[in-house]
Amino acid sequence: MEEEYKLRFYKNSQTGREPIPEYLASLDEKSRSKIGKYVEYLRLCKGYLDEPYSRHITGKIRELRVDFSHNHYRIFYFTFIGKTIILLHGFTKKTTKTPENEIKKALENYNDTINNPQLYE
Repeated sequence: MEEEYKLRFYKNSQTGREPIPEYLASLDEKSRSKIGKYVEYLRLCKGYLDEPYSRHITGKIRELRVDFSHNHYRIFYFTFIGKTIILLHGFTKKTTKTPENEIKKALENYNDTINNPQLYE
């Protein structure tokens, strides 16, 4: 039997903070539920979904695209060692172009993850 993919939240190696659960807690219950369904679908599809559900951002980082009601939720993620999908950073998109500062946060979280793999074993 094939091993299933796992989901992990990015955890800051210095502070221990997990931005994805904090972001999700700031949303209403229906939005959290919708995002949760997309995240589970991402896991079942082994970390790869085609557009419009997912889009390549930079390097190994992709974004999960959840459009619900009039809101556009984005979760940056990448597939890591041991069939693990790391959810790096989330935000509510308010413009047509993905803001550079949001991509920068995801890249910082990605680099922190790569430099501290023991946090995800």
